[in-house]
Amino acid sequence: MTTLVLASASPARLTVLRKAGVEPFVLVSGVDEDAVQEALGPSAAPSRVVTELARAKATAVLPELPAEVATDVVVIGCDSMLLIDGTLQGKPHTADVARARWRSMMGRSGTLLTGHCVLRVRDGVTVGEASADSATIVHFGTPSGDDLEAYLESGEPMQVAGAFTLDGLGGWFIDRIEGDPSSVIGIGLPLVRRLLGEVGVGISELWAATPAT
Repeated sequence: MTTLVLASASPARLTVLRKAGVEPFVLVSGVDEDAVQEALGPSAAPSRVVTELARAKATAVLPELPAEVATDVVVIGCDSMLLIDGTLQGKPHTADVARARWRSMMGRSGTLLTGHCVLRVRDGVTVGEASADSATIVHFGTPSGDDLEAYLESGEPMQVAGAFTLDGLGGWFIDRIEGDPSSVIGIGLPLVRRLLGEVGVGISELWAATPAT
């Protein structure tokens, strides 16, 4: 039976998979994202940046796969960033940065890019790989000053790409999106389905699988 390994600490990605009938085995990659981006160079296309980050995360956890899991497994790595004004924005980390970003993007739109990489592993050996990115246009609302400050005080925007969520408190300030909502949350189910198909795994195989303990 094929086990799905999620190479991410994101609770949002975990929730998306669980609601879609999959209970993944979670391994956190610990990849130095800044180092990956620096190695790609300033001229790298935004879609390549998020896809290479996803690949780095998926690859990083391979040595950590327990032997009982590595017999038949698919590893999924993801990375999301907001593209606005030609610049990729990751996690703001501080309230001051998040505040500045919201003041610049409220009432406007940006493109949320999510890179995905799927690795198929059998008996500890990678036998297949598929990767791609999804792009979803996000139209931001205009929160009041008080609401913005309350949102910043919640701490939510500091640790998420683009300083917003669709499935949390930030959802109040998203007027609409054009594209896949699950991708905005962090893992695009339609794209992952296609990538899994490329490495020979059907979705129904994962519905019945449970993580090793």
